[in-house]
Amino acid sequence: MEDLFEKGRKLPLIQKFYSIQGEGFHTGKAAYFIRIGGCDIGCSWCDTKVSWNAEIYPLAETYLIIEEAYLSAAKSIVVTGGEPLSYDLDYLCQKAQEKGIERFIETSGAYHLSGEWEWICLSPKKQKPPVNELYQAADELKVIIFDESDFEWAEECSCKVSENCLLYLQPEWSTKDINTPKVIEYIKANPKWNLSVQLHKYLHIP
Repeated sequence: MEDLFEKGRKLPLIQKFYSIQGEGFHTGKAAYFIRIGGCDIGCSWCDTKVSWNAEIYPLAETYLIIEEAYLSAAKSIVVTGGEPLSYDLDYLCQKAQEKGIERFIETSGAYHLSGEWEWICLSPKKQKPPVNELYQAADELKVIIFDESDFEWAEECSCKVSENCLLYLQPEWSTKDINTPKVIEYIKANPKWNLSVQLHKYLHIP
């Protein structure tokens, strides 16, 4: 079983569900979400701290996860976490590609890229910055704004992504009432950035 886990044939699955993307460029689009357990980055404001300890989640057969996504009629999957690139995702992407399912990932970029993706959303964290290859591979840079220093971090990261990468600032949810006006004013002064809000939370969409 350990060998299957290491090759990505099994993954610590937290949840899988068909819903609407609530953040970033693909907001409003239907997608099948696959949340994988395990994260060693430890953001104090993380809204999915239940994902940090991978050991409390059962190992699920990767091909069955994809089969259920396919049966849902979803045209795309969003792989998230935790930090999904903690694992080898080549096999997951292979199985999804065989089913004709588009593959999106949301990652901090702290680990090397595995799998083949139609869309990579990079959400970098200061305490464990992305590896260089993830900056260049990102289609979307989404920086969470929790305090004033995060604007500086966002600008630093924006200098490392490709010129085609879309740039988003997203107010951290627990401080949204304070930070949303700040983010809006910052974007007005720096219009290369776009606003991302957690629409699914406002609309109470799972």
